[in-house]
Amino acid sequence: MRFSFPRAALLAVSIAALPAVASAQTVTNPAQVQSGTYAIEPGHTQVGFSLLHFGFTYYSGAFSNVSGTLDLDAKIPSASKLSVSIPIASVQTTSDKLTDELKSDQWFDAAKFPNATFVSNAVKRIGKTDAIVTGNLTLHGVTKPETLKVHFVGAGINPMDKKYTAGFEATAAIKRSDFGVKMYVPYVGDDVKLHIAGAFEKQN
Repeated sequence: MRFSFPRAALLAVSIAALPAVASAQTVTNPAQVQSGTYAIEPGHTQVGFSLLHFGFTYYSGAFSNVSGTLDLDAKIPSASKLSVSIPIASVQTTSDKLTDELKSDQWFDAAKFPNATFVSNAVKRIGKTDAIVTGNLTLHGVTKPETLKVHFVGAGINPMDKKYTAGFEATAAIKRSDFGVKMYVPYVGDDVKLHIAGAFEKQN
């Protein structure tokens, strides 16, 4: 397909203008976010994990189809509450064999423990756009206190579905043996790094 110069120039100008339009519709100051009850938007929420594999490389995978709610108080962040449920059977890696193994009773035992959950009990704002969220993580039938380091990314009207959306990134570090998932420790790392991309749609 060929473009005439005027058409190509117009297309270039339109593309160049897209970031400006997006930034104009998105707020990055948490104080400007709409307070209320939000539901996780599963299509754009991912829970990634990474651990050391035989001391050679860090191997990664992810969970999807996450559900849950966020009660967000932008004026008093400490009053906010988060509840998340992660279906274990959604786990994916680059190896079909390993993916199936992770669902088995040698690892996560998805049949017996179909969901991992995190329920917050405290939110502490750190700086302008970050917070520490502590709560209880239940995995493999074991509940332990864990901490999320959360960064606010942005909020605004999603141009695709027209829903008000707030986005966050979070990181955490856990020991899988604390939750009874001990297969191949220490050859396959016990320390697991979590990286979470969370999209939340406002409900009221």
